[in-house]
Amino acid sequence: MQRLAARRSGRFGRPRRRLRAGLVQLVFAVAGLGLGLLLPRITAEPTVASTRVTEALIGVGFGVLGLVSVIFSLLFLVVQWAFGSLSPRLNLFRDDPIVWRTFGLAVGVFVFSVTSALVIGNDPEVSVIVPAVEVAGVLAAIALLRNLQVKAFASIQLAPTLSAIAAQGRGILDDLYPGPGPSAQPPAAPLPPLRRAVTWPGQQAILQQLDLRRLLDAAAGGAVIVLRARIGDTLQNGAVAAYLHGGDGGDASDAAILGGLVTGPERTFHQDPLFAFRLLADIGLRALSPAVNDPATAVQVLDTIESLLTPLVTRNLDVADIADDAGAVRVVLALPSWDDYLRIALDDLIESGSRSPMVLLQARALLSGLLNAAPPQRRSPVTWRLDRAEELMADNFPVIWSHTAGGDPA
Repeated sequence: MQRLAARRSGRFGRPRRRLRAGLVQLVFAVAGLGLGLLLPRITAEPTVASTRVTEALIGVGFGVLGLVSVIFSLLFLVVQWAFGSLSPRLNLFRDDPIVWRTFGLAVGVFVFSVTSALVIGNDPEVSVIVPAVEVAGVLAAIALLRNLQVKAFASIQLAPTLSAIAAQGRGILDDLYPGPGPSAQPPAAPLPPLRRAVTWPGQQAILQQLDLRRLLDAAAGGAVIVLRARIGDTLQNGAVAAYLHGGDGGDASDAAILGGLVTGPERTFHQDPLFAFRLLADIGLRALSPAVNDPATAVQVLDTIESLLTPLVTRNLDVADIADDAGAVRVVLALPSWDDYLRIALDDLIESGSRSPMVLLQARALLSGLLNAAPPQRRSPVTWRLDRAEELMADNFPVIWSHTAGGDPA
């Protein structure tokens, strides 16, 4: 397998930890409190009557709370729509930083307004800086709200949602598989003797990301950590998460190895190469369900899947070995194979679309394009799926198939 430089920059160099929404709000609130305490003490000219400023501060401060209601209304609308129309695993809008930044700014403006009004108290005049900062905060909140509304409207439309999922998926695939391939690889060096299995001690959790730096540090004593779980897998209590090879069996503790696994309640895009395909397949399957019966949406999903699979078919997927600075393999990742990508992206859609000629024709076109672009080593899983799509088309829609294939009806 190809050995990667583990300490390279990028999403695999260090896990990305999403800033908690509560912390964002706390930062804005503290900033509003600090400015509310300090700015009214400035006596620079020009000044305005404090009574008028106080009235404006109180009015704007409580009025901006309405912005919070708008934010949560948009959030509820988009999340409910995504759950009902696309996939319960779709969290693009909920996790967008602009949602919680807008909420945090509204909190900050409210805290600043109330604090400033209390600090001014019975002062006859106050510097114009105070109302100027208030106006600037309100204008910033309005600008963020506008962007939030645009994103919310885009999130309840199919094409922008598919485009956003594809962009997220393309980012992880480009980072994970930067080189062309497959090419002739030297045989992998044999692993040292197995020392022990490392089991997951906690409750059920999703493996969201890996901290390669911590895993390399855990294997610093000459050990090799072979991960059993892939990113996106569910870790069950007592299940094997990794195997430890080599070393003296004591240099790499279970806690050190497990410390390199970042878990959570749901899958995320950052390091999960299969998540975009899972979401796209979910959307297509829901569109093909009897309750929805929207094959045109499934065709759009297949177009998006094709945009991800076409460049992937010519990439080098053998990138599981992670080497240390000396070039010795220390971590072996559990990565999807080419067949895994095809299975997650296409198998369910082809079978569920067996009663829709447009879906089968689109799947056939997609697989034919992949077959033409695929190197010989990757044609077999494409070929049998293409044969399956053509078999369903010939059996269920013989007349359409005869015109498409240029033959006689079965």
